[in-house]
Amino acid sequence: MNTEFDAVIIGGGPAGSSAAIMLARAGWTVALIEKQNFPRRKVCGECIAASNLPLLQALGIGPAFEQVAGPELRKVALMHGERVVVSDLPPAPHAHYPWGRALGRETLDTLLIAQARLAGVHVMQPWSAVRTKGAAGRWRCDIRAADTGTLVTLRAAVLIDAHGSWEALPSARAHRSRVHRASDLLAFKANFRQAQLANGLLPVLAFIGGYGGMVRADDGITTMACCIRRDRLEAIRRKSPGLSAGEVIEALLKEQCGGVKAALHGATREGAWLAAGPLDTGIHLSSGDGMFRIGNAAGEAHPILGEGMSMALQSAWLLCAQLLHAKPGQDLADPAWQREQMHRYEAQWRSAFAPRLRLAAVLAHVAMRPVLARPMLALAHFWPALLTLVARWGGKTRCAANPAAIAVQNGFCNHAIRHQGA
Repeated sequence: MNTEFDAVIIGGGPAGSSAAIMLARAGWTVALIEKQNFPRRKVCGECIAASNLPLLQALGIGPAFEQVAGPELRKVALMHGERVVVSDLPPAPHAHYPWGRALGRETLDTLLIAQARLAGVHVMQPWSAVRTKGAAGRWRCDIRAADTGTLVTLRAAVLIDAHGSWEALPSARAHRSRVHRASDLLAFKANFRQAQLANGLLPVLAFIGGYGGMVRADDGITTMACCIRRDRLEAIRRKSPGLSAGEVIEALLKEQCGGVKAALHGATREGAWLAAGPLDTGIHLSSGDGMFRIGNAAGEAHPILGEGMSMALQSAWLLCAQLLHAKPGQDLADPAWQREQMHRYEAQWRSAFAPRLRLAAVLAHVAMRPVLARPMLALAHFWPALLTLVARWGGKTRCAANPAAIAVQNGFCNHAIRHQGA
């Protein structure tokens, strides 16, 4: 088994797989570590904004995505109590991809990791990272096979953290707080068939102590996802002994959002409710440890804007565009060169995504508080275009990365960039 690589990427979701594809096509040797078998369900809103569709096309999964994804998303709605306000979603300035669509993570992740294999990425799945050691230019990553327990040490010049939302890297687990807080936001998701949700409509749900959304994705499935404060969930569960958390959440959403009740009338849930959390919103970039971070490992926004997938795909693109600016013969193991690329990447990341994090935080706190949500709904009722503006401000039409800035086809470079002495 090969254990020497230019880059090791931890996490095979959209961010990790995308980065692996781009680096491998540029001649890097890449190991991609993913602890779960695919396909697998995951707590996620599953919306993919139009700004990301050119990236999926460049990565090589565009035709498959277009064939199976849900209907084009052209309308946005705000649902609170019995009131529903609908407005247009802004189109992206792209002739072929003006509208976003939704696709289940079990399908999207499988398409991307399959494309990574085709690009020559050494995919290790299901393997878990159990220990990371070293520094920029000389990383060692201990990984363990889920089925056999085999332990292997990988060595690489570059380490990329793409592990996702709900679990810290091994090096950070000792520092992660285990204290439950009343304000923790817990995430839930369920799939439904025969839901009465209009094609192309993207509702945002506001209710006491939480917020959520619905969307029609692939295969006629309607996905409903939400976040709720821990104290609010505990309070409503005490009133419904014997019910699971997911069942309580479903009943709450039907009670507090008339639009949800109408959409789920006659619908049947497919599979169990999924739960995860608590959310760890904010910027997680840290140049001090020497590893690069993409996706939720770099920063996590409140999912009320539905921009998590955008931040995953576009952050991977920003990082790879920076790393692949290396000159022929560049020593990837040079810590000074890695620090320079990291500082440039982090500056680009903050410029692109920090405003989205701030806007999402404001909207989330408004949606969870009736005293603020009701005036917002009243304003949106008299000025529906406000929802269109918020979607535009939230990044639905803007891509932080330019597909033309990085060639992802085979033969991107005539030389294979290799590290020296990692």
